[in-house]
Amino acid sequence: MKNEEALAEALRTHPCYNEAAHLKYARMHIPVAPKCNIQCNFCNRKYDCTNESRPGVTSEVLTPEQAVEKIRYVKKRVPNLKVIGIAGPGDPMANNETFQTLELVGKEFPEMTLCISTNGLALPQNVERLWDLGVRFVTVTINAPDPQIGAKMYSAVLWQGKRLTGEEGAAVLLERQLQGIKMCADRGMLVKANIVMVPDVNATSIPVLVKKVKAQGAYIVNILPLIPVPGTKFEHERAPTPAERKALMDRCSVDARMMRHCKQCRADAIGLLDHDRSGEFAGCMIGRGCGPAEQDPPVLIRPDLGSKYTVAVASDGGQRVDAGFGNASRFLVYAVDGADVKLLRQVRPENADVPLSGEFHKEHVEQIVTLLDDCDCIIVREIGSMPRSVIEHRGKRVILSEDMIRAAVSALGSS
Repeated sequence: MKNEEALAEALRTHPCYNEAAHLKYARMHIPVAPKCNIQCNFCNRKYDCTNESRPGVTSEVLTPEQAVEKIRYVKKRVPNLKVIGIAGPGDPMANNETFQTLELVGKEFPEMTLCISTNGLALPQNVERLWDLGVRFVTVTINAPDPQIGAKMYSAVLWQGKRLTGEEGAAVLLERQLQGIKMCADRGMLVKANIVMVPDVNATSIPVLVKKVKAQGAYIVNILPLIPVPGTKFEHERAPTPAERKALMDRCSVDARMMRHCKQCRADAIGLLDHDRSGEFAGCMIGRGCGPAEQDPPVLIRPDLGSKYTVAVASDGGQRVDAGFGNASRFLVYAVDGADVKLLRQVRPENADVPLSGEFHKEHVEQIVTLLDDCDCIIVREIGSMPRSVIEHRGKRVILSEDMIRAAVSALGSS
């Protein structure tokens, strides 16, 4: 198969680069790269935090050999697994274990798509090495279009044995990032540019940055909301609201393809983007499972709805399932009894346009779950791992759909 045909087939099943694939195909991040070569002002790489979903978080760090063993184990239990990625918890290019792992994985699982997520500092000198190891998808997190903004986003850059700070470090990083993106694109790789949106720091400069990465050959751009993390310089910066982020993506979509379904995955994420199963497999290569004598990981019990049930649908427009769980302006609650479908009420959460993380976000999620606590099932266009876990551990079902409301509701009885 020619390189172009192989890349097109890999793109078809890559959940991060192709929105149509993210509800069908799973990915697995293998945390083999703990060292990092820069310090971002929003990053605190905290391990052993299975209840937190954000980049840089993992429950374990594996050796290359352990990573291969874990892929074998997960692959049997996640049959739709298509992509193996290395996204940390540090920077893959700062860890030789990354390349050892890619070599081992490529030999044993040649059918898997390989991808890397990096800050780009050490990318240019590794482009050919990545290509030779079979990597065709590269994500570069790049947060500033110039050294002045970069100096606000980064505390330090470790480059050629020196610790560079301020605009000096940001200038080196930006030059390497743009060079790396262009080299990857020219080599035939698909590049995704991740940009962390910090409303009061870099947000107004992001349209300029999007044009720059597109000019270097980026295939798609992902604008991520800041997650204010304790222990970082940005812990007191506010996260953007969904409306602010959407407006920025809409503006930037004139210049580049936008990724709108990102879930800001952990460094050990496993499964569909909308249903992270990393907790099922956490620690299994360091003495807590994943052995021949171990039983399959536990699964959540989902009730059989039968023909009579109550269901809530996230719908702003009122015709189809068109809203995510956290940003829906309303939920329509229906009583279903066989073929009889009756609208019971509308639920309008307060403050639907709240930040996407932090205490306000948690309170917002808890408020919605409580308002819908009498429902057997909740149908949404998209949902994060935290609210999904809360709902499912209350014995309810979560269904992802973009169908017309009646079709989505009626289909539940036979699902």
